[in-house]
Amino acid sequence: MNTTMKTLQLFITLLLMANFSFSQDVYRKIDSILKDAHAKNSNISFSVGFIKNDTEFYTSYGNLNRENTIKVDKRSLFEIASITKILTSNLIANAALEGKLNTNDFIDAYLPKAYQLHKKLQQKIKISDLASHQSGLPDIDFRALINANSQQPIDAVNQQTLSEIINNCSALIDYGNYRYSTIGYVLLGQILETVYNKTYPELLKEKLTSPLKLTRTFSTEFRVDNTVQGYNANGGTQELFNWNITGSAGLVKSNTLDMTTYLKAVLNENNTLGKAALLCEETQYNKGGRQLGLGLNILKDEKNTVFLKTGDLLGQSSIMAYDREHNWGIVLFLNQRNHKLRQELFYNILEIIKTK
Repeated sequence: MNTTMKTLQLFITLLLMANFSFSQDVYRKIDSILKDAHAKNSNISFSVGFIKNDTEFYTSYGNLNRENTIKVDKRSLFEIASITKILTSNLIANAALEGKLNTNDFIDAYLPKAYQLHKKLQQKIKISDLASHQSGLPDIDFRALINANSQQPIDAVNQQTLSEIINNCSALIDYGNYRYSTIGYVLLGQILETVYNKTYPELLKEKLTSPLKLTRTFSTEFRVDNTVQGYNANGGTQELFNWNITGSAGLVKSNTLDMTTYLKAVLNENNTLGKAALLCEETQYNKGGRQLGLGLNILKDEKNTVFLKTGDLLGQSSIMAYDREHNWGIVLFLNQRNHKLRQELFYNILEIIKTK
């Protein structure tokens, strides 16, 4: 073996050792952040999955509920809440790649017959408007629903509820500007059902859970062992939400193992999910310092572009984020509605893993 070859081999070995050492240091720091946070918030359980260059790392703290000592782990079931919207937007992008729709199409022809858009709204709202929260449509009144049934507020929402909201709308509220919309993602779920002639749970299984072998990602049926108890912002127990017509906006249940596997597929540009994710990452909205793709918030600085989505239901909080260029992704679940703590944990971890 000549000197040049030996030098190259030595360089590669040292580079791999350096990368391994860096990764181990990052893992230790993430674990330390979670450990410290749990020490200060011992009633809240955390679970994190992190992937960097196809290497996975998991850490969890806390118990399945406050009455037992069974520990949370990477297979423990959480409500992923509005992270569901990332799955829905990926399915929409995949439908576009399959020629089932175009994200710039108007929604009129894709909606179920139960909807009759007012003339002023026809040929106005695009599929991409729904996915980037700028349709201007009125939303579901969650405050009223929670006041009526704090444990299962969305049980009251059905097709009639949605039809009345859409069909009685004659003017869009600030169309083209950001206004977070749950009903937009409910409509996207129904659009998927229309173009494929299958239910959303069937599509979720066919396009995502079966190909990726996500054995703990559920829609309609989610009563399984190793499920965490949710707690509301005041510490009271909160039921996991039943599946219903609003499912495509935030009712999928999963765990850090499955969602990290999903992120690994998203970061691979050579597979179906990765190609669909690339379409989701294209900027659809850029105003006032806020950038959005299809279902994704976009954070940028000089060296990093991070795509992310947060989630909050009444009993749990979550976040999923990834950086394609630097090939990392992270998912974080909390078993209490606590967006402030969720954000604090995420940004502390982000400071460790992002490129300086």
